Formats: sequence, structure tokens, C-alpha cells
Amino acid sequence: MKKVIFAFILAIVISIPVFAQEDVPGCKDSPMFNRMPNTLIAVCSKNYDEFAIPTAQDKSETKEGTKTFIQYAYNNESGVPAPSFFQIVKNFENAILKTGGKKVYYNKDAGIATFFTKSSGKDVWVVLQDMAGQNLGNFELNILEIEGMQQDINASDLLDAINKNGSIALYINFETGKSDIKPESQKIIGQVAEMLKSDPSMKISVEGHTDNAGTPAANKTLSENRAKSVMNALITEGIDKTRLSSKGWGQTKPLSDNNTEEGKAKNRRVEIVKL
Repeated sequence: MKKVIFAFILAIVISIPVFAQEDVPGCKDSPMFNRMPNTLIAVCSKNYDEFAIPTAQDKSETKEGTKTFIQYAYNNESGVPAPSFFQIVKNFENAILKTGGKKVYYNKDAGIATFFTKSSGKDVWVVLQDMAGQNLGNFELNILEIEGMQQDINASDLLDAINKNGSIALYINFETGKSDIKPESQKIIGQVAEMLKSDPSMKISVEGHTDNAGTPAANKTLSENRAKSVMNALITEGIDKTRLSSKGWGQTKPLSDNNTEEGKAKNRRVEIVKL
């Protein structure tokens, strides 16, 4: 088996145009990262696809989204020794940490590193794969961008759902770690206000929920503040404050598994509960 793997890797390395002095036409770096010095793009692609993301030893999670693939070849004619895979990983790790992201998995022997971050409301997974050994400088960059929890709902849908179920979960985007509502979520606030105006007798409780990142005490405070922000936004939309109340549950009532990023996204919500 080792001979087969070595032959496969060798074939990949041979296929890389290491003597080229320019990137393959039509290819460019991701705007998320600066290029490693003395590297050239040998192959690239970008499309909607599914991708098995390594998250632990012998474990991966298949996700789908917009996948950017870039294969970098080290320019051996530069006269500078190629960086180790560890050095490449540290460079990307430093860049991702600055965005508030984190390293999820690293296996030096297998030549794999996985990172997670967020960008423009999207979950972003980044996977680095060593092409052919620790000190040859050739590697693959995979970036999978997954749309965050999106909600496009109108007032009549809200009214039907809340009358049927007694509550509805809304995915409102806030500033990270804060209770400031992002502009893209103002449409949802407007729809809730319109629903309340269509039924003047309805009273609701605005209830905040978080995932389990951070301490329980901090999450409870954050959920309370976010619920109050939504309530105040509804008051600004013309809803009488006597019809509204707010509450924060923190991380105590998860809807999904907090061990996955998708589960955490579902748990970060504001529920509108009919009183």
C-alpha cells in the first residue's frame, strides 16, 4: 500500500509545472490569504460542491458549499529552500486567528490541517494538504464557504407558524459577541412587526438563545441583551412595548448538537413566543 501511495504522490508532483514562471492562466489567489513566497498556482477551480473535511484522526464531515481549490507549486528556481508543511500551516493559522477563527485539526504526518472561521456571514472551512513531503513546499488549499443560517419569511408565514406552534425560531445576525443587530437582519425585524400589526391583540415574549461557546453566565447575559435588542427594534417599528417582553436562556435550551458548527448555528437564535 505504501508503494502505491508513494507512486500516486510522485505522479502528482511530476504533473506540477514546477519550472513555470507564471500562474496557470485564469487562476488567482483567494482574497482571504496572502501567497506563500516563491509559489506558483498550478491548478485552480471554483464551484458549488461537497467536500469531506477532516476534523479528527480518521474522521471527517462532508459539507457542501462554494469550494475554491488552489494547488500551489514551489518554484525551485528561486534559489530559496522550500518551506516545511509546518511553516505553511503556521502562516495560514496566524491569518485565520486574526479573523477570529481557529485550528480544528492538524496531522503533520498525514500532511493535513483544517481551520474554521467566518466571513461575511458565511461559515468558512479551510483545509491544507501537503502534496509530497514536509519540505517540498507544494500544497493544496481548499476553501469551502457555507452560507450562514438564512431566513426569508413574510409576515403571513410568521403568523401562521406562531398560531400553529406557539413559537418560531428566527436567525438574526448580530455583531460577534455583541447584541447589535446587523443591517441584513432588519428585514426579519420588519416582518415580525408587520405580523404584530396584523393582530393587535397578540402579545409575545422575545427569547434569546446561544450555543455553548463561552461560559454559561456570559451566554445568559448575551442572550438577554440580544433579546432586548430585538424587542427594542420592534418598539422602534411602532409596536407598543406593553405587548412585548424579553428573556435570555443562554445555552440551556439547545435545538441541535453543539459539537458541530451547523448545530451551533441552529442554537444561536431568537425565538418569538406567543403569550
